[in-house]
Amino acid sequence: MSAPPVQQQTHPIPVGEMEVHMSQGKSAGAMAGYRVLDLSRVLGGPFCGQILADHGAEVIKIEPPQGDETRDWGAPLDNGASAYFAGINRNKRDLGLDVGSPKGREVLLKLLETADVLIENFKTGTLEKWGLGYHDVLQKKFPRLVQARVTGFGADGPFGGYPGYDAMVQAWSGLNSINGAPESGPVRIGVPVIDLSTGMNACIGILMALLERERSGKGQFVEVALYDSGIMLQHPHAPNWLLQQKRPRLVGNSHDNLAPYALIKAKGCDVVVGAGNNPQFRKLCEMLGKPELARDPRFLTNAERLAHKEELVKELQALMGERDGEAFAEELMKNGVPGGAVRDLPAVLEHPHTKHREMVVELDGYKGTGIPIKLSRTPGSVRAKPPKFGQDSDAVLREAGFSDAEIATLRKDGIVPTERRKV
Repeated sequence: MSAPPVQQQTHPIPVGEMEVHMSQGKSAGAMAGYRVLDLSRVLGGPFCGQILADHGAEVIKIEPPQGDETRDWGAPLDNGASAYFAGINRNKRDLGLDVGSPKGREVLLKLLETADVLIENFKTGTLEKWGLGYHDVLQKKFPRLVQARVTGFGADGPFGGYPGYDAMVQAWSGLNSINGAPESGPVRIGVPVIDLSTGMNACIGILMALLERERSGKGQFVEVALYDSGIMLQHPHAPNWLLQQKRPRLVGNSHDNLAPYALIKAKGCDVVVGAGNNPQFRKLCEMLGKPELARDPRFLTNAERLAHKEELVKELQALMGERDGEAFAEELMKNGVPGGAVRDLPAVLEHPHTKHREMVVELDGYKGTGIPIKLSRTPGSVRAKPPKFGQDSDAVLREAGFSDAEIATLRKDGIVPTERRKV
């Protein structure tokens, strides 16, 4: 028999935020009432924290005295941080804290008394060395706590404890080996896809743990590794190999399982065209003014089209080269045929559909990508710009029960720095 649901402990949303939000006709968010301590730096962990923050969680970003190094990854903005930092740290409060010192760890333990989630990406064994290991300490002191750890390769195994960086893990997980064309050789995927997917996996794990906590009343440890996420992304190449021993090849804009699936040069821009089934291919040929191409014995089925892929691409190129690329790509979609105009990022961000989907947001001079997870009743929102270093330190500590005199001492001792420490 399952245990009865445990009443969720919720926390007040700080500084009248819920009242302000509701007065503006906005939802407080699906995660309102959950408190998250985000000790992570760089990308995977902070991206996870931002997803939770976008949907209403109170996320307190706890930065080391030197700050999150991504604050320096690019030209500084008005708040002294880079666009890189700003892109993954909005909607968070910020506390500078030297967790490496005994007094700093005391402060952290005090903050954990009211936290639901802890996100961290310290080098494996660091928290254990500081006497803050989950299984030995935190789980016993805070049985409802969900701790999420983002690592490069996990804590054990042949690569256990090694640091992880997106480009390097793309190589180790084989993503480089399947990206690129024969003439280019292996190519790094142009966005930090492993870091971002690991951040999403961490968020999914946290939400599953919080959901399970409703039944058991207990928190748990969530581990996500960049290496695991990289292998997870190997679809369909991993099943092709595991089930049929089909070794991946560099195919550029082509596809090992589907034809046509190609980048075709057209006027104005290139176009990616595809056809996932025979009816789509027949429709494509009709739209190109050559329906008999679909009846060509070389192209009757996907298997035959794969066997004659190069000949098919030449046919498509001859038929599409003089067409307006973007207009034809949209016409393909209207007719149920996969088609995509290859546009640069500025054009994408200015596109009417991007604006309609609210995938660019603005707030008091801040601009960022929008919230991709759309909830009908409790949608997420952008409520606060990316924080300055330590901007909320005093408020966070007062809410945790520290007196002004105690806060002053922590500042004097460098435990709660007012400015980033130079390294």
